[in-house]
Amino acid sequence: MSRKTIVVALGGNAIIEEGTEGTVEQQFENTRKSMAAIVGMVREGHKVVLSHGNGPQAGVHLIRNEAASSQVPPSTLNVIVADTQGSMGYMIAQSLSNALRKAGVEKDVVTIVTQVEVDPKDPSMLNPTKYVGPFYKAEQVEKLRERGWVIKEDPGRGFRRVVASPIPLDVVEKGTIKDLIDDGKVVIAVGGGGVPVKREADGTLSGVDAVIDKDRASALLANLIGADELLILTGVDRVAINYKKPDMKFFDTMTVAECEKYLKENQFPKGSMGPKIEAACDFIKRGGAKVIITSMENATAAIDGKAGTVITA
Repeated sequence: MSRKTIVVALGGNAIIEEGTEGTVEQQFENTRKSMAAIVGMVREGHKVVLSHGNGPQAGVHLIRNEAASSQVPPSTLNVIVADTQGSMGYMIAQSLSNALRKAGVEKDVVTIVTQVEVDPKDPSMLNPTKYVGPFYKAEQVEKLRERGWVIKEDPGRGFRRVVASPIPLDVVEKGTIKDLIDDGKVVIAVGGGGVPVKREADGTLSGVDAVIDKDRASALLANLIGADELLILTGVDRVAINYKKPDMKFFDTMTVAECEKYLKENQFPKGSMGPKIEAACDFIKRGGAKVIITSMENATAAIDGKAGTVITA
């Protein structure tokens, strides 16, 4: 079996299961359960980079901001992403290191707080649509807008802050990540899509209050480090059209052309499968060979070609 470089994008359910409180203890327990497939890849000799979502965790930070705003200065969104990269990276690294040791595999696991460059003139900066943080009442909206926030109604749920979700352009620490995996380390990077930063006129970097889609950042990183495959782990075993309808159809394989056709037909919702399909197309168009979309439970079988939806050119 040929050894590959694989970027694995962990879905949100890898850390917090739906329906749970999301305590630290629960997050650790769920993370430990999520590591079996990763251990299998590492044991087979593949070079592995892990990414992860951070939506629920960032949401908790934003609620803490509000609750403690009278006592301490609030954290900016880019700093919150960095915070969650550290805390979640710690949980994943410790859980994976322990699982590898139990499997008799000696491997260092490292977490990189990763910056991802975006264009400050990205169209989403002018029309932010990504909901973040707690819900507010209508009478609070005017005061919130005085902070410079964009507030929109989340239909049927209340009012929330919306921020930009720009397209990732570059991963600042890509060289370090490549060096580490070539040295045999397992790397956790671009957590939460990476810390959004912009390049100033003098070449320096500064933070941007935005969020980057985790799957698109993972696809970009995969291209930049020359990964053979991108594995996107989510809550379903395979990609489907007409989802949960009588004529639902699952796919074992798809081409980029098919993916783009179904995207135009709105088969893949923006809040769930849509960004994953877009990320898959991005990776293939930039020279990647293969993307697999499947569930955490089927990850090992998918790498061996026995599960999931495989997307190619």
